[in-house]
Amino acid sequence: METELAAILETLDRVWTLVRHQAEAMLLPSRLWQITAVLAAVAMAMFLGRSARPRMRDWMKGRDWPLWRVRTLLVVQRRLTLLFFAALMWAAALLARAATPGPAGSVILDLVATLATAWLSVVLAARLVRNPALRPVVRWALWIYVTLLIFGVTDEVAGALDEIGLTLGSVRLTLLTLLKAVLLVTLFFVAARFLSHAGSDRIRRSEDISPSLRVLLVKVLQILLYGIALFAGLKAVGVDLTGLAVLSGAIGVGLGFGLQKVVSNLVSGVIILLDKSIKPGDVISLGETFGWINTLGARYASITTRDGKEYLIPNEDLITGQVVNWSHSNHFVRLDVFFGCAYGDDPHLVRRIAVEAALAVDRVLEDRKPVCHIVGFGNSSVDYILRFWITDPTGGLTNIRGNVYLALWDAFRDNGISIPFPQREVRVLNGGPQDEA
Repeated sequence: METELAAILETLDRVWTLVRHQAEAMLLPSRLWQITAVLAAVAMAMFLGRSARPRMRDWMKGRDWPLWRVRTLLVVQRRLTLLFFAALMWAAALLARAATPGPAGSVILDLVATLATAWLSVVLAARLVRNPALRPVVRWALWIYVTLLIFGVTDEVAGALDEIGLTLGSVRLTLLTLLKAVLLVTLFFVAARFLSHAGSDRIRRSEDISPSLRVLLVKVLQILLYGIALFAGLKAVGVDLTGLAVLSGAIGVGLGFGLQKVVSNLVSGVIILLDKSIKPGDVISLGETFGWINTLGARYASITTRDGKEYLIPNEDLITGQVVNWSHSNHFVRLDVFFGCAYGDDPHLVRRIAVEAALAVDRVLEDRKPVCHIVGFGNSSVDYILRFWITDPTGGLTNIRGNVYLALWDAFRDNGISIPFPQREVRVLNGGPQDEA
């Protein structure tokens, strides 16, 4: 342990000595004017950036451009100071080369201009990472790397990081190996995300694949690509995956006991996608919940009701519970409407007018003609049932029933047919207990 600590301190001292010598070489009296030029460029870039930023924002407001172009300009607008600084430094370096032949006359200006350009390129490249939490990590890592690369101390810093670590059995884990693993896994994950989005969009646009199979293929593609990215990144830095396989098996057994419900929902989701009993766009009823399926996830299904509520139903409930799928094999749905008419109205006329009123409502099918039947003789009315068909349950069921009831009301009023309501008569007989009281 003491030997390793001494080696680490020796490497850090060597790196510090190299950086100090380079700094002393740059701070020679003959090069102080270059540092003054750098400070002047900083002040001028801040002034230009502060002045140009609001003008560019006002200019962008009047442009009807695609969203990707607007976002790109916003990134540039936020980095105008750095952009002006890089341009000023390159201009100063070119003027210094023309005035003072030889590399020593503009060494600091060239170095700062290269750093500014590299930092600006890193900012633009980091926008490719869409994860907001991961983007600053990638940006700072690239900034540190290009700075060390430009100063020429990458080998010394890598040696120092390689000295810092610990030994686990026959495997030595160093800080350099850890950083390489994080970097490579991140790059592989970014590539996997890009390929996953491209492949998912192509699968979703395919009309030859059923909706449920599309969801299954997208999930399999994502798991496959991210799994390959993880194992490829670890393998690239020399991590032995045989021990990882044994460890993952032990972890899998533990998770199988502790996460039974989660595993059950995952398996149920795969079964739903395979047997195609439920697919995105279907209209279903589960207990008191009625709505259409937006998405089928790995753990739950997202169902949106007519009142805008979104229910997350576990996949296990869709497998074990009684689900009414209004659009499973076809989109034909029959609806029933109950009403009553007075005993004095002709039932033949009532049935004919009810059918005609239903046919006059939009969404009611004409090729499957509505029917009306008497279902009983009530205390105050003759009871009827009106049955009709629709093909768009996603448009709602309550609203179509309401429209049919409204059409019946108008048709009965125009034809003099009454809809009775229960009435009670109370008679007071003479000589009863009330008269004696």
